[in-house]
Amino acid sequence: MISIQQEQIIQLEEFIYVLNASTLAKRRPMEDVALLTQMVKGANLWVTAREEGKLIGFMRGISDFCYRTFIADLAVIEDYQRKGVGREMLLKTREIAPSARLILFAAEDAEGFYQKLGFHLHERCYQLKTGEPFS
Repeated sequence: MISIQQEQIIQLEEFIYVLNASTLAKRRPMEDVALLTQMVKGANLWVTAREEGKLIGFMRGISDFCYRTFIADLAVIEDYQRKGVGREMLLKTREIAPSARLILFAAEDAEGFYQKLGFHLHERCYQLKTGEPFS
């Protein structure tokens, strides 16, 4: 049975395992353990999916729990994808911060998933990547 819950933090090893066992490792700095460690420590909202204690998915977020929740990562190991696990973690996220707007960057191959759940594209999202100068 899969359980969905909020946790204070997860272990770095679990984080790395799920990134590698999902498709997210392709888009994360897996060679930089110090940065991965800070990613784990810097999140203030973790929603996890576990089966018999084993981490099979997580939502890593930054939230004020009332106005905005930024979903930094939503990862489910490949064997459990397309079984509702990601959806359940997002429902739990909404339950934890019901008045907060959920905001995320979607991977190209995940756009349909988020659209199916009712997320929509925001036309005024901007980013400044690391190393890009302010003008």
